[in-house]
Amino acid sequence: MVDGAFIIEKSVVIVVVFAVTMIMAMYSTWAERKVAAYLQDRVGPNRAGWGGLLQPLADGLKLFSKEEFFPNTPNKFLFIVGPAIAMSTALMTSAVIPWGDRLHLFGRDILLQATDINIGLLYFFGVVSVGVYGIMIGGWASNNKFSLMGAVRAASQMVSYEVAMGLSMIALLMMTGTLSLKEISLQQSEWHWNILYQPLSFLIFLICAFAETNRTPFDLAECESELIGGYHTEYSSMKMGFYLFAEYANMFISATIISVLFFGGYNYPGMQWMVENVGINTANLLGIAVLFVKICFFIFFYMWVRWTIPRFRYDQLMNLGWKILIPLSIINIIITGVVILRVEIAAFLGF
Repeated sequence: MVDGAFIIEKSVVIVVVFAVTMIMAMYSTWAERKVAAYLQDRVGPNRAGWGGLLQPLADGLKLFSKEEFFPNTPNKFLFIVGPAIAMSTALMTSAVIPWGDRLHLFGRDILLQATDINIGLLYFFGVVSVGVYGIMIGGWASNNKFSLMGAVRAASQMVSYEVAMGLSMIALLMMTGTLSLKEISLQQSEWHWNILYQPLSFLIFLICAFAETNRTPFDLAECESELIGGYHTEYSSMKMGFYLFAEYANMFISATIISVLFFGGYNYPGMQWMVENVGINTANLLGIAVLFVKICFFIFFYMWVRWTIPRFRYDQLMNLGWKILIPLSIINIIITGVVILRVEIAAFLGF
């Protein structure tokens, strides 16, 4: 039976996760410009606040104060729904992510996860696949040919790379035997990180994550030199802000998923010793910090790639997805299956 304390506990966790996702998305915009400035030997934003730390708040205030306008479209309702779907799906994916093990507070063990469902990875893929509707609906309802072309590009790109991303996960699931992100994290205690056993799955998943988040070199949906701005060309004020925030929220969540699936999540070497000798709360708070260090590294990697590699042509984008990544994923599944079968046969025969 669900008690009131459990409802309060989960409500607090959900609010904290929502707040952290929004703050990370907001300050990723600041980090993007700082990283770009460093790589290009310039300063970047440094006027608003201490070293430009209040720049994201200034950007948000600017978006809120901008004029709201609608293009000449018969689909004003869908024009509003598009960015709402994009933002909602970006935030919903964080519900199944284990941010830590647990904290013992007020006589209760508080699970640092909004919900631990046994099909967490399937839920993640399902929500991510719905996100494409926000882009497609927004681009189509804009009544602008450039917006529509950007939306079609984004939709075909995301659908194509979801196939390779899903196949790359099958090999990992064959090895872990579970769809629960919590269980996958627990299996990677100490140095038993999945990157050591499934490096090809990680490489394919990482490339597909760039395509799913429309990041360079896969930013064909919004490349300014061809499509002015892509699917959000006709948007202004916070509707435009929702699309931009959704992109950075997706980048944060994808970096988190990569950390959880392949790099141990909140696990770190010596964690069990910390639990036994220092205390469960201190050990797990350190685990949360370790997870965010991993996340920040991958967010930096996203930005580093943006200012290093030029974008692909559209035909190169499709060829990479369908002719290279999908066959590689299938080969990886076969290799994983053969290795697992050989190990089980050896164990059965007593070798």
